[in-house]
Amino acid sequence: METKDIIFELRTKNRLSQDELAEKVFVTRQAVSRWENGETVPNTETLKLLSKLFDVSINTLLGSPRELVCECCGMPLKDSDISREKDGAFNENYCGWCYADGDFTMDFWKQYAAIGGKEKFEEFKKQIIHEFNTLLHIEGLPKVENLNVLSGSFINLEYRLPNGQIVKFLDDNATYLGSQLECEFGGDRCFGIAANMDFLLVCTYEENGENPELVIYKKR
Repeated sequence: METKDIIFELRTKNRLSQDELAEKVFVTRQAVSRWENGETVPNTETLKLLSKLFDVSINTLLGSPRELVCECCGMPLKDSDISREKDGAFNENYCGWCYADGDFTMDFWKQYAAIGGKEKFEEFKKQIIHEFNTLLHIEGLPKVENLNVLSGSFINLEYRLPNGQIVKFLDDNATYLGSQLECEFGGDRCFGIAANMDFLLVCTYEENGENPELVIYKKR
């Protein structure tokens, strides 16, 4: 379904007139009419209001253009599985089992308890980003802007060593800070980065993690 049809269906299902919907999301009736005619789509802030009002994700409002996957456990996400912030808003990056009410629910926070809680953890994350950007100097690796909390089972790739041995460097049961980045030189390979309190790891791989190659594993 297209956005215009989704908004019309949600509005009528909730027995709202165009005027009533417009009032609830602080736009004009004409704006709602244009959405439902397919002339325009709501802006980002209005999509957030519609998401909260109708209790559906922004992805659903836009016709599900993305296949949502939890960045912690790798589970495909339906609206009923998506995590929530403290204000009830959807956080489309995680499932409700890994993240709820604005916090991660896993043992992740226990792992970083020594850092001093969420505020100190954010400082730690900024330090890791700084180290990726200043210490490694890997050609084609773009500047790291953000890191997500990732489950080891989701990013623990198998690497083939020169002697033919297959090894993994991460722990399936642990959690890490990481991200996927497109190579600045283009091509069909991208970078995967991961880190914790002990190391920085950079690898490259093809779509769906195929044919991974380790670029660097550096102790902190």
